[in-house]
Amino acid sequence: MTELPRKAAARTARLAALPLGYAGRQAVGLGKRLGGKSAEAVLTEVQQRTAEQLFRTLGELKGGAMKFGQALSVLEAALPEEVAAPYRDHLTALQDSAPPMPTQTVREQIGRSLGADWRDQLVWLEGAPSAAASIGQVHRGRWQDGSDVAVKVQYPGAGEALMSDLRQLARVARGIAPVFPGIDIKPLVAELQARAADELDYQLEADAQAAYAEAYRDDPDVVVPGVIEVGEQVLVTEWLDSPYSLSRVIREGTQAERDHYGRLFVTFLFEGPRRTGMLHADPHPGNYRVLPNDDGSPGRLGVLDFGAVARLPERKLPEAMGRLMRVAAESSADELVAGLREEGFIKERIQVDPELVLDYLSPFIEATRYETFRFTRTWMREQFERINNPRNPSFTVATKLNLPTSYLLIHRTWLGGLGVLSQLEAEVPFQSIMEEHLPGFAGS
Repeated sequence: MTELPRKAAARTARLAALPLGYAGRQAVGLGKRLGGKSAEAVLTEVQQRTAEQLFRTLGELKGGAMKFGQALSVLEAALPEEVAAPYRDHLTALQDSAPPMPTQTVREQIGRSLGADWRDQLVWLEGAPSAAASIGQVHRGRWQDGSDVAVKVQYPGAGEALMSDLRQLARVARGIAPVFPGIDIKPLVAELQARAADELDYQLEADAQAAYAEAYRDDPDVVVPGVIEVGEQVLVTEWLDSPYSLSRVIREGTQAERDHYGRLFVTFLFEGPRRTGMLHADPHPGNYRVLPNDDGSPGRLGVLDFGAVARLPERKLPEAMGRLMRVAAESSADELVAGLREEGFIKERIQVDPELVLDYLSPFIEATRYETFRFTRTWMREQFERINNPRNPSFTVATKLNLPTSYLLIHRTWLGGLGVLSQLEAEVPFQSIMEEHLPGFAGS
């Protein structure tokens, strides 16, 4: 598949078939169980085949389908090992690549966005894309001043496909949920729908990236390419010369690389809002590039793709967030519940057990209690299994908590960040990073 399917009906039919495929495999699996095959072996086979269909479909369709797949890939570490292992490759593949669109289509898109004389500015364009993702792909080029540039080109029909996909995924969410035990699919799709329009707006993305590039200019740890030109469906930025992304560190990095880039990653997430007034809200590993030093040792971290950012009303992360994190880290359950009520996380007249609330929120605060914390897939799985276990007393807390609109992207980024750190299996000085960069955490 070389470009986004133009007909919405065809896309909708492929997405609608996903839960039917799962149901069909369950029926086949039942037959195998009756034939003597173990329930565990049948379950693993059904989930593996369903995942292969699911992520192949999501990757080929791009648009909202692939965006959904990328969001799931960040949470892969939370899945039970026997569930995640068979299709980890399918998940992580969505973090770095997608099938490209034809060169002629790329040139037509550039012409529509930058004008008929675009070749006077962009004097050379590499035919094959260097990266391809959910709503666009990137080509290496050369600007008129001789500098290398990254040319991000939006797929034709990306807007229509993105919104149509997300509407269909919302309808079939229940049918594909069994493939992802412990992960609530519907809120994930709803959050992607809420920010879809912003991600299609390249001018908005250019403004955010330009602000980050200026804030991190000459930074010793983080590199953000500057913006050179922007059109309706094309964004031209400085070229970032990086050998590979954080996905490769996850697959085969040394422990030194995991710890180093994990520290830079989490520091960037929490320091960025203080510098720019915005939160980079798409923390999947494909957006982070590594720049090793000349001797091959871990170096700086490059950051790409500013289509999903949270523009913070007070130009910083909420001070109440840091204050409540500190209260929770100190196990002050009653004070935590009082603060959550004040911020709108617990609505009026809703009664909760403070200790159960503290227990339920522990995945988000445990790392803040230690000078250094080792994130692992095992830790992430244990947290998800515990809070999603109906026999756990804190299980019912989820139905009593409310997530204020202002915290939607913050919450999703925090959860995604934990997922990436757990995939990296990185040990980082989480507590000191919070004290330095999260307003309210150190001073409460």
